[in-house]
Amino acid sequence: MKRLFAALLAVLCILFSACSPTAETTSGGSLQNEAAVGASLDNATKGWGFRRMDPRPEFTAEQTAEMAAYGCYYMGAEDNSLYLTFDEGYENGYTGQILDVLKEKNVPAAFFVTGPYLKTETELVARMVNEGHIVGNHSVNHPSLPDLSVEEIEKELYDLDLMFYEKYAAHMTYLRPPRGEYSTRVLDITNKMGYTSVFWSVAYVDWKTDAQQGKQHALDSVLPQLHGGAVILLHAVSSDNAAAMAELIDCARAKGYEFRSLNEYH
Repeated sequence: MKRLFAALLAVLCILFSACSPTAETTSGGSLQNEAAVGASLDNATKGWGFRRMDPRPEFTAEQTAEMAAYGCYYMGAEDNSLYLTFDEGYENGYTGQILDVLKEKNVPAAFFVTGPYLKTETELVARMVNEGHIVGNHSVNHPSLPDLSVEEIEKELYDLDLMFYEKYAAHMTYLRPPRGEYSTRVLDITNKMGYTSVFWSVAYVDWKTDAQQGKQHALDSVLPQLHGGAVILLHAVSSDNAAAMAELIDCARAKGYEFRSLNEYH
């Protein structure tokens, strides 16, 4: 009898092992260990950048290969699509104005929020959700992800997702790496966590709140960069962006562009 019990226990252990989660996790799961997840991959910190070219910016062969390998978004098909995204590290009094314009113009956007923003700006985040925008993961504390272990990356991203889920019964599926810093290892880890990393092909220095230069500066900085499939990065702390938003949308549409959600990215 004891031998039979031991045999059955062994079979159950084998079956349980075969059915247990692998390093590739589902939403809300946990990556098992560092050795199983990207340990052999390059962890050199890379900053996102590109050459501004006409008609579309130029990325390196390494960038395009990695973006394709890990399913990242950075520049869509060469058509009339534009994808508007905002980083929300903290609130500077302009997001409500931006949301008003987006609602008036019927433009979808993605807002990448941090932990403090999610905790303190509940009315604004609720508006983003209720008005049909994407709320994406920008980590709890905005660290450079290549500096972190697997467990620390999990905590930064899963903790924020859990806070969001508890409020809105939905998971975050898009990630903007803090500071635009990443590595091959980070792309592998976050991809296995179920995130689509979102970079950009249009941006300008708009986050310096003590160096704002007015609405026209924002228009002059963004409009000449527009191209088919552009993923536009703006910071909502910028008074220039808030002042220019309505005209920027109108001018882009006059050029034949159409604003689409990241959920329609192609």
